[in-house]
Amino acid sequence: MSENERVTTAEPAVRPDYDVEIVQLMDQNLSPKALHYKLEEFHASDIADAFSHLDDTRKEKLFRLLDVERLAEVIPYLEEDEQADYLSAINIRKAIAILSKMEPQDAGVVLRNMNRTRRDVIFELLNPELRSKLARIAAYGEDEIGSKMSTDFIKIRKNSDVKAAMRSLRDQARISNTDNLSILYVVDENNVYYGAIHIQDLFAAGADTPLEDIIEVNFPIVYASETIDSIMDDLKDYEEDSIPILNNDNQIEGIITRQDLLELAEKENSEDYAKLAGLSAEEDLEETLFESLKKRTPWLLLLLALSLGVSAVISMFESVVAALTIAVVFQSLILDMAGNVGTQSLAVSIRVLADPDLKRKQKLFLVWKEMRTGFVNGVIIGAGSALVLGIFIHLSAGYGWMESYAISGCIAVAMIVSMVISSFTGTAVPILFQHFGIDPAAASGPLITTLNDLIGATTYYSMVWIFLIQMLHI
Repeated sequence: MSENERVTTAEPAVRPDYDVEIVQLMDQNLSPKALHYKLEEFHASDIADAFSHLDDTRKEKLFRLLDVERLAEVIPYLEEDEQADYLSAINIRKAIAILSKMEPQDAGVVLRNMNRTRRDVIFELLNPELRSKLARIAAYGEDEIGSKMSTDFIKIRKNSDVKAAMRSLRDQARISNTDNLSILYVVDENNVYYGAIHIQDLFAAGADTPLEDIIEVNFPIVYASETIDSIMDDLKDYEEDSIPILNNDNQIEGIITRQDLLELAEKENSEDYAKLAGLSAEEDLEETLFESLKKRTPWLLLLLALSLGVSAVISMFESVVAALTIAVVFQSLILDMAGNVGTQSLAVSIRVLADPDLKRKQKLFLVWKEMRTGFVNGVIIGAGSALVLGIFIHLSAGYGWMESYAISGCIAVAMIVSMVISSFTGTAVPILFQHFGIDPAAASGPLITTLNDLIGATTYYSMVWIFLIQMLHI
């Protein structure tokens, strides 16, 4: 192959570790002015990432190097406890200056995590406009979408033309310093929401064009009092940069941006994963032993009680085990399959139940569908197991062929029944939780598995006693 024909393979691009670079930068013997200048080259998120790698002395040095505007950009990327700790440690005047530069929803998070005395003092010293925005956000519960909204957006009047709208846009953008400029929200003379305009449509229209010609009246909306869980799936279907959040009078309270939606979706998924794992909340590497125990121990105590129930059920069949000891060998087979099927049904159910518009008839169909799936899987797996186990029992335990296949047939039937019941449990329990206002994800994997162990043990030993001992006298 000639030099011209030789194909060279380019090395894949590797993203620089900016947080590591910042840590190394802090260790260099540079003047404060030189350090400040170099830090300006990094994104606020990278500076926040570097913060976790620094000791207390270098953390203080880093924050002293950043001005108020830069701190207002960096702090929202820190962990919530770190945000509150820093703003609680500095003097109140600087804390107020930083909060005043932050997005109101980010400032609200910081204040919420401060101790009450300092929070009340700072709140009273904030400018009236910011206090009003924070109060609007704080009026909604943590599970309501209004608590996550941004109050910085551009609002224009319906009865103006394009030229007047451009002037209003320019004036509001200058005053509020908002970044949410891609979509403008239109209100009527009573300040009631009417529709939205994409900024590119405004720029493309003629100066004297009536706004009515470019307003999208069917633009998606949500209400501030709606719960995050109930609307998350709907919001993820939209590709708009932001969506208006209305109060009960159909006036705009704020907006939810695409970035906010991504963060909310990530948080919801993490919480659901934690619940499925049998935790009361998320955990991370920074948590203390006490915090981890507080999240795990209640679930473990509940599961312990259920496990004692499983042991009690098995002890009730002690005479069955004594009469047919080989039954114990296949107990784990039944319990494992029941637990696996129940967990699968649980995962499907939680995903389906995320739809707030799901009707009762659809929920019943979900239960029926999962039970049918469990039955068909049970027949397929049970039949295969019966054939193989019959040979295994005959060769290993010395039973005759008829007795061996009677035992393997009983195991297969017990497997089918337990898999059907487990499919029902894995679907019905989260539906029942939702009916009583409990998050369906709280029907965690360990909980369902332990319940199905109870079901599987009862089913299996009952069938062994009835069919093999009482009827066939094996």
